[in-house]
Amino acid sequence: MTRNSGKPYSRLNRSIVITPEDCARLRSHFLQIPLPVADEAWRSGILHGDCLALAPLLPQRCVDLLILDPPYNLTKNFNGRRFNRQSVQDYADWLDGVLRVLKPLLKNTATVYICGDWFSSASIFMAASEHLIVRNRITWEREKGRGAKANWKNASEDIWFCTVSDRYTFNTEAVKQRRRVLAPYRDAQGQPRDWETTEQGSFRDTYPSNLWTDITIPFWSMPENTIHPTQKSEKLLAKLLLASSNAEDLVLDPFLGSGTTVVAAKKLGRRYLGIDLEQDYCLLAARRLELAESESCIQGWVDGVFWERNTFAQQHIKKNH
Repeated sequence: MTRNSGKPYSRLNRSIVITPEDCARLRSHFLQIPLPVADEAWRSGILHGDCLALAPLLPQRCVDLLILDPPYNLTKNFNGRRFNRQSVQDYADWLDGVLRVLKPLLKNTATVYICGDWFSSASIFMAASEHLIVRNRITWEREKGRGAKANWKNASEDIWFCTVSDRYTFNTEAVKQRRRVLAPYRDAQGQPRDWETTEQGSFRDTYPSNLWTDITIPFWSMPENTIHPTQKSEKLLAKLLLASSNAEDLVLDPFLGSGTTVVAAKKLGRRYLGIDLEQDYCLLAARRLELAESESCIQGWVDGVFWERNTFAQQHIKKNH
């Protein structure tokens, strides 16, 4: 947990590490079953265990937003636990079983986001459409990845947007994106049309689409980075949480991994419950929650808007009115 290899980290590597001394303290932060529901002492926290075994022990119809980020339909090693690629139908059947277990936890107004890659997506639609209303598919660009000589480089992932019913939360104003203005049109009076100028250039706040090109995958110089092999960025989860939940809503992530969902939820004032089978990942999540006590910013989200990549220098420049 302290290193990716036998070599020490570079002084420029800001990745989060867990020392042996951290472990006992962090384990004491885990929630225990049964949860003390009556006094809401479990308002937010982490459970270490199998989500499919623990879900039936949780209060029914308590979840406002479910972030479902299970192992993709790939052969992958998660800290010694191996997930093997299956047929499209077999993976759909596995997801169907997951949704059957988790669905009783959802409020009638809940939203569900299901993450996957191109190969997983066919199975996700098959399973999700049996239990939920499928409303859209977000595709987000991964700006790094290996090239391929006999295929197109795999540079995107999908997130399926689903709801339990036709009553659901969607805060579109909370997830606007600030983009550079390349064609600064003006009205008949010479005033900017839907854009503003700053010392660093002209920008427009746009409504979100289902194609996201502004996401940066965590890497070694980012303070949110961990050793988890498929970690998602806080910015990515912040978009989902801001759009589909409100303050004090309960967000559930039953395949918690490195803890990005609960960290973003904490920073955005949501209640959260994360579950993971791997103790090391639960420890990482608990450590990240500790760090969030003193560092509440989300990289790429400033002044209530999401910024494009490579605009850090412009993000703190005040507008000229």
